[in-house]
Amino acid sequence: MHLNTRPWALALLFAASTLLHGCEQPTAQATTTEREAAPSSNGSNDYQPVTVQHQLGTTVINALPQRVVALDMNEVDFLDLLEVPIAGMPKDFVPHFLAEYQDAPEILDTGAIVQPNLEKVHAARPDLILITSLQASHYQELSQIAPTIHFDVDYRDSQANHLEVVKAHLATLGRIFQKQAQAERIAAELDSQVEQVRQITAGRPDKALVVLHNNGAFSAFGTHSRYGFVFDAFGVQPAGPESETGLHGQPISSEFIQQTNPDVIYVVDRTAVMEQRPALNAETLANPLLRQTNAWKNDRVVFADAQAWYVTAASVNSLKLIMDDVIRGYPNPH
Repeated sequence: MHLNTRPWALALLFAASTLLHGCEQPTAQATTTEREAAPSSNGSNDYQPVTVQHQLGTTVINALPQRVVALDMNEVDFLDLLEVPIAGMPKDFVPHFLAEYQDAPEILDTGAIVQPNLEKVHAARPDLILITSLQASHYQELSQIAPTIHFDVDYRDSQANHLEVVKAHLATLGRIFQKQAQAERIAAELDSQVEQVRQITAGRPDKALVVLHNNGAFSAFGTHSRYGFVFDAFGVQPAGPESETGLHGQPISSEFIQQTNPDVIYVVDRTAVMEQRPALNAETLANPLLRQTNAWKNDRVVFADAQAWYVTAASVNSLKLIMDDVIRGYPNPH
């Protein structure tokens, strides 16, 4: 066909082209506008990198984490409070206040808390891994899987700034997950409860002993131990050893408890947690020497929430439960 011999055809072709162009252009513009307006699925477009310095090194988070593996129950508690989904976690000792995660099929079981299964961690496809000193020996291997952050809490001597370390880690996670306001609110609530406890213990001469029960044997924890924060942050007066008792406490006898004669005794039943036995109570603790103490005579022996005290003790919800136990040791506030 020769268009120069058929001017009507040329006009018709031009009109059709104009019509098609007019129909397609708004669609293309709308698609571009929608693409520009749609938020990024991972927040990477506006994400400000977060650099975290910790005892094992420096970790840089360049994009909002989408799949997080938490290898310690304290970390699971932080993520739960910040409403961050968890891709993987150990499920051997899940405390009752995190029970919903135990059988969640979408959360991969990464093995034991003290010995994570690195293959399962890798299978979870994490873009962030959270650990504590319990998993510190695996830091290099974990860092090869994904950026790994160590929670610098000292379980051996929690007296020094335990609550400050907890709140600092909460703030760090708030920055990483762009939930700073939520983290600040949670920290403020924790501070408020701490103040309530200190008002109850302030000026009280009552001396307390924190003991760990392990298959019939007892260990005491003083001011320089895993429970030092009970005395430092909560204002409880110690009846136990002043020397450093570290992570496992100082082995003590029933005679020691009787001679120390504390006004308050907090019993943390490790055996109930580790061997999944019924927890000790006033009926099952058949110890005649302990029953001679002022604490027993005045009904001030507190059988503590062992999962909060022993499995965690460095997260917000566990600290709140510990504070509830501390208050139970002071039934007559002044």
